[in-house]
Amino acid sequence: MRNLFPYEKDIPAEMLEGMPVGGMDYLLAGRVEGWRGPFREVASPLLVQGAEGLSRKCMGSVPSMDEEASLGMLRHARVAYSDGMGEWPRLPAAARAERFNEFIVRMEESRDRIVRLLQWEIGKTAGDAANEFDRCLAYARGCLEMLPYGGVPGELVVDNGIAGRLERVPRGVVLIMGPFNYPLFETMTAFAPALLAGNTVIVKPPRLGCLFFQHLLGPIGDIFPAGSVNIVYGEGRRIIPPLLSSGMVDLFYFIGTSPVAGYLKGLHPKPHRLKCILGLEAKNPAIVLPDADMDRAARECIRGALTFNGQRCAALKVFFVHRSIAGEFNEHLSEAVRGMKHGMPWEDGVFVTPLAEHDRAQYLSGLVEDAMNLGAGIVNEGGGEATGTFFSPALLYPASTHMRVCREEQFGPIVPVVPYDDIDEPLRYIAESQYGQQASIFGKDRAMLRKLTGYLVHHVSRVNINCQCQRSPDTVPFTGRKDSAEGSLSVSEAADAFTVPTFIATKSDDGDVEILREL
Repeated sequence: MRNLFPYEKDIPAEMLEGMPVGGMDYLLAGRVEGWRGPFREVASPLLVQGAEGLSRKCMGSVPSMDEEASLGMLRHARVAYSDGMGEWPRLPAAARAERFNEFIVRMEESRDRIVRLLQWEIGKTAGDAANEFDRCLAYARGCLEMLPYGGVPGELVVDNGIAGRLERVPRGVVLIMGPFNYPLFETMTAFAPALLAGNTVIVKPPRLGCLFFQHLLGPIGDIFPAGSVNIVYGEGRRIIPPLLSSGMVDLFYFIGTSPVAGYLKGLHPKPHRLKCILGLEAKNPAIVLPDADMDRAARECIRGALTFNGQRCAALKVFFVHRSIAGEFNEHLSEAVRGMKHGMPWEDGVFVTPLAEHDRAQYLSGLVEDAMNLGAGIVNEGGGEATGTFFSPALLYPASTHMRVCREEQFGPIVPVVPYDDIDEPLRYIAESQYGQQASIFGKDRAMLRKLTGYLVHHVSRVNINCQCQRSPDTVPFTGRKDSAEGSLSVSEAADAFTVPTFIATKSDDGDVEILREL
């Protein structure tokens, strides 16, 4: 494979603007202050050539907080909430919306800087980074349009001798932990509805994809009341357990793995009081039927598996292809992969970029080695070759379900193709899997598609017909079965997810109904 790393002189000048990201600022009770404790340098996965060879470019630094600082953030959040009597939760919903809209406007001013950082810090292509930013703001605006939020009374209900109003009130303190692959968008899917509903929030940026938060500290401090928004930096295993062990977090929003989620949930002293919204692992399968449109199926499958190097929970992770068409299907896949450009995120037409996690290539190589030891071969030329943080997509055939790559979520550009003779083979795999986010079916026989869809809806939360797995659109629920998710989230569900329904009632034949009308 050719050397995929550009030299320092090849980096466009605009990509070096604002580097390194300044200082070690943090929010202290709504004020932007300079952090005086230890810090962590943030290095890019994009290796560059310097005088001493390839090295990771330092892009900036962030505070490295400890347990005491973490609990300090929690105290600020609780004081700001004050059992619902704080400044932010008591603001009318329209006033909260106005301030949040002001935050969106201020955030747009940093678009170019944030898009650049997404490229540098997680290797996202320029187009995908821009799309994440724009989709993030679209989601936030969608939440604004879903008003009323917490504290807005509904219509007077009179039924069975009772008159009352249903209100939705905020839950309290929300802890948000977004993932590295969509650090801006996934954080916003909780940040926007949680704040609009009147909650106070603590955001823990991911280890990868954290620097852009520095550009948001000023707008947050200027717009929101002190303590209503708190950002805690540091090593998650050190600063998150004290927050949950305190019992003072009311809602936990986490995107990550089920073992970590289970451990953190278990730290809460009264877990039944902790509302959780969790997006966890997935092993989304594609089933390619004998009558599938080969061009369309291959195009959707390869994009579904390899966009952003496969570092997406909604990516396709394993292909079940009928043995009669497996050879032809593999040729289509190989041709599609052959045309994918390797390079740095800012290059025109690039598709394969460095992996965000510095040690991921080594893990992926282990998956390939295991599959080859168990009888699989690499279909595409150069597949599985690694250079630094680059890993060339690998198509494995014939894969089998007892290989690690068919059991573990690879979260990288490896595509195992499993031949099947009987449709019960992939269906049994799906039924026995501990994951249940999505599945894709490719074929033309409507009776068969109807049969498979009717079966799969009991094992996964989304069935895609002749198209790849994906999250979009954001107006429909995004969730999963089994170990893939807990709770559900979308623009349409946002208000309900971050509020609690409360009914204020009286006897309908008493004069107190007028009190309800006045309330």
